[in-house]
Amino acid sequence: MTDNNCIFCKIAGGEIPSATVYEDSDFRVILDLGPASRGHALILPKEHFKDLCELDESVAAKVLPLAGKVGAAMKEVLGCSGFNVVQNNGETAGQTVFHFHVHIIPRYEGGPAMVTWTPGNADSTELAEISDSLKEAMKS
Repeated sequence: MTDNNCIFCKIAGGEIPSATVYEDSDFRVILDLGPASRGHALILPKEHFKDLCELDESVAAKVLPLAGKVGAAMKEVLGCSGFNVVQNNGETAGQTVFHFHVHIIPRYEGGPAMVTWTPGNADSTELAEISDSLKEAMKS
């Protein structure tokens, strides 16, 4: 199923032109128009899913292997030394288009710091409380 109002559905379906680097029956992989680095790509499912929580399991099973294939090609062709696989869920997490998608961002030696954070501290009591709450929520 697609959403007629979704720009990523239109791109994934070929209605809007894109710099496509890969396509199969489930996905279109395009170069991002606002790249974080040279070669930044997006994996777009052809079906519409708002985010990871709505993603069909059969589609989900294919995403990481495809990300690895794209990243390996980036290392070979672009000469990047690594790559980030980034997937945002919800506005506060940085999602701006509400169609599940995965960013593959090539990383180059001496390039800018991206997708980093300063580790915080959590005490063992807090970790146990959060762990117990999440376990209970995941039972349903």
